[in-house]
Amino acid sequence: MNMKKILVTGGLGFIGSHTVVELQNEGFDVVIIDNLSNSSLDVLQGITSITGKAPIFEKLDLKHKYSVKEFFKTHSDIVGVIHFAASKAVGESVEQPLMYYENNLNTLIYMLDEVCNLASSNFIFSSSCTVYGQADEMPITENAPVKPAESPYGNTKQIGEEIISDVCRVNSNLNAISLRYFNPIGAHKSAKIGELPIGVPQNLVPFITQTASGLRDFLSVFGNDYPTPDGTCIRDYIHVVDLAKAHVVALQRLLKGGNEANYETFNVGTGVGSSVLEVIQSFERVSGLKLKYQFAERRSGDIITAYANTDKANSKLGWTSKSTLDEAMLSAWNWEKKIRGL
Repeated sequence: MNMKKILVTGGLGFIGSHTVVELQNEGFDVVIIDNLSNSSLDVLQGITSITGKAPIFEKLDLKHKYSVKEFFKTHSDIVGVIHFAASKAVGESVEQPLMYYENNLNTLIYMLDEVCNLASSNFIFSSSCTVYGQADEMPITENAPVKPAESPYGNTKQIGEEIISDVCRVNSNLNAISLRYFNPIGAHKSAKIGELPIGVPQNLVPFITQTASGLRDFLSVFGNDYPTPDGTCIRDYIHVVDLAKAHVVALQRLLKGGNEANYETFNVGTGVGSSVLEVIQSFERVSGLKLKYQFAERRSGDIITAYANTDKANSKLGWTSKSTLDEAMLSAWNWEKKIRGL
């Protein structure tokens, strides 16, 4: 058995690709599954260029159960799975709930079905702070109640965690961690990989950088009447490389058998909340540009404030975020300039 062979689903996506880089930097052999629905083969070249090593890539749609079974027949020596593959836009999920339930839950079920049959069953789930809804207290700890989801996307993460927990309860050989991340931003310092949304971005930072590069006319700030210091929503923005490294240490915890239970959850954020206007000001600071933006109506499914208490990840994983908001915004801008040829 190859004790270093890790499967990363959605490995050409934003967070997945950065995690593949960090895994390869730590000496793991990586197999990527991606259906290229929200990613590009160019990302594979970026990963290879950064690490000097090409991961194995298989184009596969995880919604096809038979294809998943066939994949694991070929790769039965996988010792860990990091499962990113999912649709992730809150607004789109409100409009197309069935697509989100099918894509995010069926794929998870098919993956777990196969992982439980592996000799080494270690599974990391890409979860989200959306499981907390609008939390009662800030910063949010892992003990905060999971509230009714504000969107079908958030609900798929809640249900996904429940599915994993239930499966772990009856499969003592399955060890799993859900990482509940806050808002990943930024890009690799090499500017060889970064966030590359297909179509109109659903997330704040790529919309900021696309507006600055001239691709968008202006940025809409959804709501300036929230009960926050400047009226805009507050989120915990974490550099994607810091987030990627959290997956590596979580995986190492599972492989060493260091987990205290066979299912654990960890928040992954900076512990600092930044408003939409503060993110815009950070971008203007690092880029030297003035951003065109205007206020718009609140967006369905958006919560007011969310930022993490990361004490559990700090103490049990030995992980902490390192990068500042300005550093993350600068890396995002350098990536945008590179892909637009600016």
